[in-house]
Amino acid sequence: MNQNPHVAIVGASGAVGVEMIKTLERRSFPIGKLTLLASKRSAGKKLKYRGSEIAIQELTESAFENVDIALFSAGGGISKQFAPFAVKAGAVVVDNSSAFRIDPNVPLVVPEINPEDAKSHQGIIANPNCTTAITLMALHPLHKAFGVTRVFASSYQAVSGTGAQAISELENQVKQIANNQEVTKGVYPHQIAFNVLPHVDDFLESGYTREEMKLENEGRKIMHHDDFKASVTCVRVPVYRAHSIAISAEFKKSVTVDAAIRVLSDAPGLDVVDDTQNNVYPLPLIASGKDHCEVGRLRLDCALDNGLCFWVAGDQLLKGAALNAVQIAELLVS
Repeated sequence: MNQNPHVAIVGASGAVGVEMIKTLERRSFPIGKLTLLASKRSAGKKLKYRGSEIAIQELTESAFENVDIALFSAGGGISKQFAPFAVKAGAVVVDNSSAFRIDPNVPLVVPEINPEDAKSHQGIIANPNCTTAITLMALHPLHKAFGVTRVFASSYQAVSGTGAQAISELENQVKQIANNQEVTKGVYPHQIAFNVLPHVDDFLESGYTREEMKLENEGRKIMHHDDFKASVTCVRVPVYRAHSIAISAEFKKSVTVDAAIRVLSDAPGLDVVDDTQNNVYPLPLIASGKDHCEVGRLRLDCALDNGLCFWVAGDQLLKGAALNAVQIAELLVS
């Protein structure tokens, strides 16, 4: 791998694409050249990087000439269509969509957890689902110490996980309600302002949604734990940015709160925020814009054997997407 690689961002005009540009600059990634790619509609628009402006180019099959690393964040359909052309041109694709996550030939990587898996790539490395990544930042260190068997979890997912239109919808609905106007909706099937929707992604025949199955399916692959079980309810909440997850985990070994805190305090990319006597615990408002995830509200689970309850918050546009992708790119050039 070129030590000053030519990097392309696919979906550069989207929320995650913009965060990728900012993250590359903030972490002083050793870029030799940066190419920004998006749909024909966004072509020509300029975005700032290191004090200069770079024009977005139209994404085409031939857009990856001389590209070393291609960071994809434009949806699964685009990834399936264009990632093979990037690989054929010689690039390593880091894909943020769900297109390749469960493909047995594609590593699914969280650099703090399974960086060695990235070495086995055949041209594509997948980024996990945002809620999965944030959850595993706290769950995996505990798994290494105590051996997790199963979890019951509920997510509290920000509207920015759906995209820019969802942010606008929440903003507009809040204004409409404040002005006694009729509430309009388009992104979500119900009003999201001052409401919560137990519905993220499409429903499956089982009654779970696709999003709810990702923690189990992706968690097994990332943690190399084929017996891991997760029963999850994913909830959309009227928060602009950063996801939170309430987790009840059962372990093979006996666990105490003090032992768990010691383990979590040593975990990379994670901050323990747990002082309930002073109302200190992870908040999405505080986690927004931070690289690290936060964990708190640690307590023994009173309904599970060897159980522990905890609460995790993290910026899903960063650790759940852009930051994790850039960290994978850092593995490739290290």
